[in-house]
Amino acid sequence: MDEQKLPFVVRKTENKGFGLFATKDLNAGDEILVEEPLVSCQFAWNKLYKYLACDYCMKSLETAESMSQKLTENRSLSLPHPECCERNVAITVQCPQCEITYCSTSCRDKAFTEYHQILCPHSQHCSPEGLEQLDETWRNIHYPPETATVWLLAKIMARVKMEKNKAEFISYIEEFCHQCKNESEEIVHKLLGDQFKDQLHMLREQLKSLFYSDDIAHWFTVEGFEKLFALLGTNQQGIGSSALSVWVHNCDNLDLPDGQRDQLDTFIDKLYEDLEKVSGSFLNCEGAGLYRVQSKCNHSCAPNAEVSFLHNDHRLTVKAINDVAAGEEITISYLSECELNRSRHSRQKHLRENYLFTCWCKKCQAQNGDPDITSDEDSEDDMDDT
Repeated sequence: MDEQKLPFVVRKTENKGFGLFATKDLNAGDEILVEEPLVSCQFAWNKLYKYLACDYCMKSLETAESMSQKLTENRSLSLPHPECCERNVAITVQCPQCEITYCSTSCRDKAFTEYHQILCPHSQHCSPEGLEQLDETWRNIHYPPETATVWLLAKIMARVKMEKNKAEFISYIEEFCHQCKNESEEIVHKLLGDQFKDQLHMLREQLKSLFYSDDIAHWFTVEGFEKLFALLGTNQQGIGSSALSVWVHNCDNLDLPDGQRDQLDTFIDKLYEDLEKVSGSFLNCEGAGLYRVQSKCNHSCAPNAEVSFLHNDHRLTVKAINDVAAGEEITISYLSECELNRSRHSRQKHLRENYLFTCWCKKCQAQNGDPDITSDEDSEDDMDDT
């Protein structure tokens, strides 16, 4: 990343830690940042349901149609507009020792250099049974739709063992490990709730038995592990690279007559309904990653930029969605589009539980006088009035 050419600067804010600020006027649609993660991995439940993705870059290894056929258990399903699917399934390579699959020899070689020598089930570094137990423990804590994964920690710890400059890599990771609770507002991250106390202890002991080294001994103390674990909720970014999500995104951008657009939207809605009946909530995100620069981009409920995955892999792009003046803070939403449309109280509740802060963006300030009820309660009240 050439910092001289970046249209922003990272600097400390008064009460939100770091932030990104435009160094020149930006227009809606301008590309602000393209970034690769320090580490990324597929969600555990996606892997269990056999979503096929490159183990290194998260690029989908199946077509949107084959993914849909598998997840709906309907082998005769045919998706319209096949030109909107960008996946070439002919190009895949595997680890010579196990069945882990990659989209290219380049990704396979990078994985081997960074972490796979440690995580390969046929290596001498980690027991396959230990890795399976870790996976099972995690899935007993976190059910679909998955928003975090302990495998991010496993890859981080494997990378520590492989890194030549261990201290530098550890310092990069610890940039994310600021807090697991907000003392001033008495907020504790939901992943650290009392109901998960026993499972957290089990995860800590399992990771310790697999990856312990003196360099990261402090990560396996109770406090150190809580801080490390909390980064899964507060800092990891979902990676929207699945073949189906790419197909849907490209379909949304098609220029179609109104009748054809309505027909396509109805087809996609029905497809998601069928997916949920058979395989549970479909995950548009293939996995998650940690991004050093993007993670410093603060939240707003009325953001001027958005995160997307235009390369269909783990490379993240931040683009302006509104004009941004030089000196203005660049903000994104930590909430989904659906969540953004909910009441102020619902948004605040989600942000407090998942990101440990109370939002005071312009939108939240403008709605400060709204009733303190969630959107679900709003809906119930509406039903009661009918």
